[in-house]
Order: sequence, then C-alpha cells, then structure tokens
Amino acid sequence: MPEGDCTKHRTTHPTRARAAVSEAEVEALVRGICFKTGPPRTTGVELEWLVHEPGLPHLPVPTARLEAAYAALRDLTLHSSVTVEPGGQLELSSLPAPSLTECISAMEADLRVVRDVLRSHHLTLSGVGADPWRPPARILREPRYDALESCLDRGGPAGRRMMCSTASVQICLDAGYEEPGPLGYARRWRLAHLLGPVLVAAFANSPLQDGRPTGWRSTRQAVWAGIEPGRSGAPPLDGEPREVWARHALDAPVMCVKRGPGEGPWSVPDGLTFRSWARAGAARRPTRDDLAYHLTTLFPPVRPRGHLELRMVDAQPGEDGWIVPLAVTSALFDDPEATETAYRAVKPLAERYGPAGSPAAPHNPLWLDAARHGPADPELREAAVLCFAAAVDALPRMGTPGAVRDAVATFADQYLARGRCPADDLLDDLREAPLPQDIPGKDARP
Repeated sequence: MPEGDCTKHRTTHPTRARAAVSEAEVEALVRGICFKTGPPRTTGVELEWLVHEPGLPHLPVPTARLEAAYAALRDLTLHSSVTVEPGGQLELSSLPAPSLTECISAMEADLRVVRDVLRSHHLTLSGVGADPWRPPARILREPRYDALESCLDRGGPAGRRMMCSTASVQICLDAGYEEPGPLGYARRWRLAHLLGPVLVAAFANSPLQDGRPTGWRSTRQAVWAGIEPGRSGAPPLDGEPREVWARHALDAPVMCVKRGPGEGPWSVPDGLTFRSWARAGAARRPTRDDLAYHLTTLFPPVRPRGHLELRMVDAQPGEDGWIVPLAVTSALFDDPEATETAYRAVKPLAERYGPAGSPAAPHNPLWLDAARHGPADPELREAAVLCFAAAVDALPRMGTPGAVRDAVATFADQYLARGRCPADDLLDDLREAPLPQDIPGKDARP
C-alpha cells in the first residue's frame, strides 16, 4: 500500500498543511478532495506482482537479492512509478493516460523493461491474488509499516497476510460529471460498488494458501474481509457519496501519527478515530497533513482520491492478463451505452447488500459470496456475462485495438461461459501435480 498512486498530486502550502483543523474543517476538506468532477478523460492502472525465482514460486527470496533488483529498477526511466509492498511485492503505478489504449501501451513497455532487469537478477513476476505457497514475511522496516502491522495484529493474522502476501490489479478512473446521468459521479460511485463483486467473481485468482485450497476462489478478498471494517470496509451503498465518504473517513480508526526522527513510534491508542482526535486534540490537534496521511491508510474496495480507485481485482495470470480487467472496467465506466447496460445488469445485486445503511464491502455477504464461489454463483455469473458482452461491444467505439477486444471475448468464453475463473485453473493444476516438499508451512491449516 504505497502512499503514491497514478494521479498527479497538488501542492499544498507548507504552513497550511501544518495548521490544525477542526472537525468541521476536516469534513469540508474530505468533501472537497474525494471527488474531482468533470468529463471522464483519463485512465490509470496499478499492478502488483509477487516476485520469486523462475520455477520456484514456493521458495522465499533472500531480502538482499530483492533489494538489489529493486535498486536497479529505481534507476530506470519509466512511464510508471515503481514501489515495493511490505512483503516484497512489486507495484507499478501508471500516470493518468488520455485513453485506455495509451495506458495499456505505456504499461506494456514498462513491464518489458522491468522483466528484463529482474531476469538479470534471476527473478520473475507472478500474477496471483495471494501467495499460494509462502507464509507472510515483511521485508520493509519503516515506521508506517511498523505501525500498520501493530494496528492490524490486534485483529488477528489476516492483517499480515494482507500486507505481505496479496497482489491486485487496481483500476483508476475519473470520478465523472457533477451532474446526474450515466457518467455522473454519483452513478459511477454506485456502479463501482455493485460491479465490484462481479469483478471479484470473474477475476478470482487466489484459491490457495500454504499450498492448500482455502475454500475461496479469491482468498485475497477473504483476507481483506478479515481485517477491521473501518479500514478495509466502505460506506453504505445508499447516500450522497461525498457525505457518506466524509463520515466514513472521520469515523475510521487512525492507524498512526507521523513523527520525526527521535520523536518515538508512530503508534496511537486503540480505537482512536479521526473524528475523536479532531474533537479532543489528544497531545495535539490533527493537521491537514495528518488528514491527507490518514486517507492513505484506508483500503476500501473503491477508494475516492479525486478519481475512483477500484481495488478489488486479484492479480491476473500471464504477462498480459491484467489487460482484460482494465479493459472491461474502463469500457463499462467510460462508454455511455456500456455504462447503462452494466448498471441494469448489476442493479438487482443491490438486494443482496441488505437494507439501506448496512455496511458495504468487503464484509457484506454479496462480496463474500463473490470471493467464495466466483462465477459459480448464478446471479454473479449472469451479471458478468452481460457486462463482458457490453464491454466487447464498447471497445471498438473507444478506438481500442482489436487484440484487446479479442482478449476480453476469449476470457468470457474460456471462463464465464463455463462458470469458471482463473482460480479454477490453479485448483486443477494442484490436483494434477504433487505439492513441493519444501513449502514453508505447507502442513499448516489455511
């Protein structure tokens, strides 16, 4: 969970950033920054990968080797920014691109260079939503991750797995128009939360943990559901988006308070919310900087950061498997005709969210059903088939190359038409091949 993303950050005056803010000011600030409205024009993607030796995905890589390879990557001139997750997962975050095609082309070029560098260090990338073999092991020793680990450990072991063993395809899209309509920000916010479980099901690709089936098609989503709802959950489905997100952000627990060298650990009392901090002030009142940092420690499946960041898709197999979820999601959000079709397809799923005001993802039963069953869930499969068909029709209107359209159609035929997802391929492979004998923790229960 690096602090950066695929947006260009605005500069805040240092004095204003360090000025204390009241509860009312915090609410106003969150409302003002979470949805930047206007015509949907740009697309971005953030790709997380597991890193291992070729042919040996079940063995840990010495930290020194990873650090040497990542140091070489940081010296490259790329379109994307390169960051490292706490467990050594590699993330590439694109710049906002003016079209889906340009986003894909820039990321493909970067990945070719990155793979060449890793190959020289005898390392390779794997696209899978959760490490199937290795136990979580943190390699980054930074105050942010020390505080996150301490915070998440209070809720059990899921937090460390989330930090160190998961990987995703995160799709970044403009928030949309201020005005109501298919491309309005309120409709796009609702569509993201109803489409999200469909994307979880269609692209589920993490059925294993410690070398054994977990009973989930997306173990990654199950892991995220196992951490505290205030950090990985989202606001209720109904309500004005700015209002519900501002309320959620203020009522979410504070993970840490940044401190300078020699000022002590970043830890905070258990249960301290940003709202209670703003009201009481504790040792000091929170500042704009504190608020900006707090928002980077919230990991809902749909995160409003001016744009919409969709975070629910498992990392995908193959060198270019990530293109399909990016293309499908972009088409369903940015082509008006496809948007209307997708919204009609997923609208019935709202009934499985529960009554108005109930918590949203990822602890809502609909999201858990998507993670457990994938497209074997009949209602999710039906919605996925309709959405993929709409995307296939929309991509030519968006000027996307035919190869991308063909990849989406092939995925739909290979998986959705048969009620399958990439996780089923991993389960088939496991049944056909014996487990390596040197898997760390392979005898532990998932």
